[in-house]
Amino acid sequence: MAEPPPRLEIRNIVRAYDGRRVVNDLSLRVMPGQVTCLLGPSGCGKSTTLRIIAGVEMQDSGEIYADGELVCDTVFRVPPEGRSIGMMFQDFALFPHLTVFENVMFGLKGAVAADRSERAQNLLSRVGMAHHAQDYPHQLSGGEQQRVALARALAPRPSIMLMDEPFSGLDNRLRDGIRDETLALLKEEGTAVLLVTHEPAEAMRMADEIALMRNGAIVQQGAPYNLYNAPVDKEAAAFFSDVNVIEGTVKGALTDTPFGQFLVPGVPDGTCVDIVSRPQHIRIDFDRGGRGPDPTTDYGVAARAKVVRARFMGNESLVEFRTECDGTLLKATVPSVFLPAPGTAMWLTLPRARCFVFPKTGEGAEQK
Repeated sequence: MAEPPPRLEIRNIVRAYDGRRVVNDLSLRVMPGQVTCLLGPSGCGKSTTLRIIAGVEMQDSGEIYADGELVCDTVFRVPPEGRSIGMMFQDFALFPHLTVFENVMFGLKGAVAADRSERAQNLLSRVGMAHHAQDYPHQLSGGEQQRVALARALAPRPSIMLMDEPFSGLDNRLRDGIRDETLALLKEEGTAVLLVTHEPAEAMRMADEIALMRNGAIVQQGAPYNLYNAPVDKEAAAFFSDVNVIEGTVKGALTDTPFGQFLVPGVPDGTCVDIVSRPQHIRIDFDRGGRGPDPTTDYGVAARAKVVRARFMGNESLVEFRTECDGTLLKATVPSVFLPAPGTAMWLTLPRARCFVFPKTGEGAEQK
């Protein structure tokens, strides 16, 4: 049986301003019921991509398809209102002069009045806002406005939903619950969702697939687990969490570090590399009169380090160390409360399986 076409497909989209490519040869596929997240720092082209898909901005080259049908290229263009695309923004964009019920009814055109009313009432019930049907937006909290905005966007049954940081204005206490409710409703409707955010935690929580953007291009794409555990480069690793970086130089497919030698196969001698690890993967052992723990194959050599600072972060403690052999500054996280005094000597080890080794780029990347 042939696989159905993607609900949304973007092919080689380019958009430039004053000669600078804001969206650079971007291609993407989103299947029915799938949530894909465009993740990246501010200014990387995420929102511009959404505007092009919605039809409020034109690309310089490339094509967009919905359910296998051409939506637009640089000649043919379906107008925004004809694209069966819903949009949700961070400011909710509700009409202040219309009631909650009227806001949801607004997008329902051409249907019998009774059917429109039934659809609006049903959606308001599903988002828990039926009892606010006759209220106005200014009478609602931020979370309530977000639920109404979701109901209004879903009312015309769009096949594609574009979401531009729709939860960023919500209180942290409300955000997780409303995100989960929104995601469940969108999946129930079978809507293909393209969500824009600059928050890795939000992308990891909501997305079936993440497209990591940088300078207008997708640098890595896949399931959240794969992006977190197999980043394409140091910057990709650092986007999802704090990282420790140890610099080294390759000699005979090996590089020396305070934690012993790391294997770097296929990298020419003299190449500068970054060995990247996450703070939660550093293992800490107490100093025993200058005698460290017995090294294991997986953890390599133990490095003696002294505590610089320790802070309790709520559900974990963050401890900063400086290695005695070369002064490298490292961060480690420990569950619960662990607050050793500054100057305390300890032994640190790094599991090889939890480290990433990348050839150094940019300043300092020259071979030695």
